[in-house]
Amino acid sequence: MVFSSLEFLLLFLPVFLIIYYLSPPRYRNMCLLMASLAFYAYGVRAHIAYLFLLLASVCINFFLGLFIERYHRKSILILGLLYNLGVLFVFKYSGFFFASVLRVATQPFQPELPIGISFYTFQAVSYLIDIYRRTTPAEQNLVCFGTYIIMFPQLIAGPIVRYQDIRKRLHRRRCTPRAFLHGLSQFVFGLGLKVILANRIGNLWSSVCGIGFESVSTPLAWMGILACSLQIYFDFWGYSQMAIGLGRMIGFTLPVNFRHPYQARSMTDFWRRWHITLGAWFREYVYIPLGGNREGAWKTWRNLLIVWVLTGVWHGAGWNFLIWGFFLFAVIAIEKAGLLSVLERHPLCSRLYMLLLIPVCWLMFSVTDLSQMGIYFQRLVGLGGTSVFQGDFLKYAQQYGLLLAVGVLFCTPVPYRVWDRVKKPWATVILVIVVLLTCIYYLYMGMNDPFLYFNF
Repeated sequence: MVFSSLEFLLLFLPVFLIIYYLSPPRYRNMCLLMASLAFYAYGVRAHIAYLFLLLASVCINFFLGLFIERYHRKSILILGLLYNLGVLFVFKYSGFFFASVLRVATQPFQPELPIGISFYTFQAVSYLIDIYRRTTPAEQNLVCFGTYIIMFPQLIAGPIVRYQDIRKRLHRRRCTPRAFLHGLSQFVFGLGLKVILANRIGNLWSSVCGIGFESVSTPLAWMGILACSLQIYFDFWGYSQMAIGLGRMIGFTLPVNFRHPYQARSMTDFWRRWHITLGAWFREYVYIPLGGNREGAWKTWRNLLIVWVLTGVWHGAGWNFLIWGFFLFAVIAIEKAGLLSVLERHPLCSRLYMLLLIPVCWLMFSVTDLSQMGIYFQRLVGLGGTSVFQGDFLKYAQQYGLLLAVGVLFCTPVPYRVWDRVKKPWATVILVIVVLLTCIYYLYMGMNDPFLYFNF
């Protein structure tokens, strides 16, 4: 079950909210925990053992946290890290490791990826490390801890939440009608980004993939990778907005995950704005413990390389993700070596630089077949032969041109600044209703509704 589904919008969410608000405050964590388990069980119903894998993570990390706080032994922390990262490796990377690294013909274990495992694993790891550092106390209540790990608004796609950031809200929270309505409007806004923009723009990228990269013209290749870039952004940003909105509706303040990343003027700036909670996690638990930039230039470059390779690997088990991570490291290293100061002095050049770099990055991210990636790069620069249909660009421009223009506009702060100036309570209500009904219509009509980050 995903947020952008009729089952969630018309059945799960209304029933949950009614039960949640009818429950006495002391039982609301239990209500949220049970609802989250039902939500996850529905999503993994074809592999119900994954529900027990999630429950095992909750119980094991809960008791490990208590032991770390009581005995403060690094060995217990290491045991916890080995368990969490080991499970992640087995389910996410073992197939790639045996097939592509060891080149084993018959793989001993190649399971399907459990939904949300990357997100809840990173939350559990940060919890154990923070207890060992004594920056947060261990949770004494298993229900509260289970709610932190399993809470359905952020279970399957983040944002990645540190325990200390919501610890007080786990034990005591309230949601005013104003906060609830604010959360509802934020949820519907994210739903609109996902269903109206990401899904429909994504159809263009799907069409380009269906044609075959060797058969598209250079203009269509650029249009296709623009569509891919917009789909990824609105898909993940929309889902993050829905998660934050749901959190507000039940009394939690989840961290912001995006700040107009396509307005960045450097790749360094881009990754301060994109998937903010993941970047903060790697900075806090990998980059700084390795020494950050405090131990000389060579170790700084080493630490950056480790972080960006791990960032690539976190997103998926494939050579393209490793290439993507290495590429990001190389670009950011060049920026830190001096290019960044040049970009800051020349705003127009920095805009053009990012307009070229962002689609190239997402091409490496999206195309898992390296040979096909090479073909697409050839098409972008006009190599590799001619397209089968020379008018392909005009055909798809007529179908998707307006939608792409709207997508580009919504990548900028302009629509949101205009809305902040003119919005009224009645206008907000009308807009929320219109967007919600439009999304329900598209979903009811059976429009394609993929969720990209299920893959991670």
